[in-house]
Amino acid sequence: MTRGPAAGDPARAAGPAVRTGLIDIASARPSRAARHHQGEGTHVESRTGTAVGGTAHAEPVSVPELLAFSRELCTPPLKAAAARLAAPMDTVAAYHFGWIDRDGTPAAGDGGKAVRPALALLSAQAVGAPAEAGVPGGVAVELVHNFSLLHDDLMDGDETRRHRATAWTVFGPAQAILVGDALATLGTEVLLDAGVSGGASAADAARAVRLLTTATRGLIDGQARDVAFEQRDSVTVAECLEMEGGKTAALLAAASAIGAVLAGADDRVSDALQRYGHHLGLAFQAVDDLLGIWGATEVTGKPHWGDLRQRKKSLPVAAALAEGGAASRRLAEELADPKGRGEESEPELAARAALIEQAGGRAWTQEEARRQHTTALAALDEVPMPDVVREHFVALAEFVVVRER
Repeated sequence: MTRGPAAGDPARAAGPAVRTGLIDIASARPSRAARHHQGEGTHVESRTGTAVGGTAHAEPVSVPELLAFSRELCTPPLKAAAARLAAPMDTVAAYHFGWIDRDGTPAAGDGGKAVRPALALLSAQAVGAPAEAGVPGGVAVELVHNFSLLHDDLMDGDETRRHRATAWTVFGPAQAILVGDALATLGTEVLLDAGVSGGASAADAARAVRLLTTATRGLIDGQARDVAFEQRDSVTVAECLEMEGGKTAALLAAASAIGAVLAGADDRVSDALQRYGHHLGLAFQAVDDLLGIWGATEVTGKPHWGDLRQRKKSLPVAAALAEGGAASRRLAEELADPKGRGEESEPELAARAALIEQAGGRAWTQEEARRQHTTALAALDEVPMPDVVREHFVALAEFVVVRER
C-alpha cells in the first residue's frame, strides 16, 4: 500500500500558492472571469460553519462557484495540453472545448459543467493537500472525458453539443476520431509529467495513470455495450446499470480519487472515494437518461428526443420494459418494429416518451438517481476529511441529481 498523509494532515505542497480552503479558505470568491459561468445549472449551496484551518465563514459557497474555481485552476493547463497537438488537431480540440469559433476567432463558449475537475481538486483537499495538487488529475480526466464526447457525437450522429455544431460536422469524422484519440493519450502524459515536475512523486503519478487507464477501459467497455444495446429489442435494468457503470461511473470514480492519489493517499482512502464517485456517476447518468428523453434542447444543448430516435436502451426505457403492463408491452412492440428506425416523427417520439412514463420508467429512474445519491454520500463516511471539503462533496452530489442540463 502506498504511503500517504493521514486525512486532514498537511501534505506536500504542489506549488507556491497553497489554498487551504476550497475557494481560498472557502469564503473567498473566484476571479471575475471564473464567475462568467456561475449561472449554469441548478444553484445548490454548501453550508458549513468552519473552513479548513478553523477560519469561520458565514456565507455559503455555491456549487457554480466551486465549478468556476475548478475551471480557473484547470483551464490554463488544459489549454496547454491541447496546444501540444499537431495542426489541425489543435484547432479541432480548441473548437470542441469552446475556446474558438469555427473560423478560429476566440470564444468564451460553454466548456461543460467541469464536475470531474472539481472532484479531482476536492479529492486532493480531502487528504489535506492543496487544491493545486489535484490539478493534473482534473486536467487528465477532462481530456479523457472529452475524448469520449468527440467519439460519442460521431457514433450517435449528434449534430449539436453545448448549443453549437459538433466538431465532426465542422471538421469531418476523421478529424474528430483523431483528436479524440489524441486527447485520451494526452491525459496519460499530463499525469506522468506530474511525477516529474508537477509536485507528485513518480510512484503516485504511476498509480494515477493506472487509475485513469483502467477507468478509460471501463468507459470504452460501457460505450460498446451502449451501442450494442441499440440493436436489441430490450435489455434488463441490471444490464443497463452495468453498462452505465462503465460508460459514466468509471471516469467519475477515477475523478473522485485521482487528486488524493497524486497527493499520496493510501488505497483505503482511494477506494472509498472511488465508491463515492461510482455511485455519483450512476446518479449522474440516471439524470442524463431522463434529460435525454424529457430535457429541453434550449437548456441541455442536445438534440430533442435524441435518445429515443436512436432507440437507446437507457434506464427509463429498461425500467418501463420490465414493468410488464399495457404501456410496457406497447413500448416493446414499437422498439421491436424495424420500420422507420431513426426516422420517427416528433409526434411519434412524443408518444413513445408518454409510454415510457405511463409504464413507470420516468418515476423509477428518478428514484434510482436518489438511491445512488444516498449510497454515494455513505461512502464519504469512510474518509476523515475537513468539514468544508465534505460539505462540498455533498453539495456537488446534490447538484448532480437536481440539475437541468
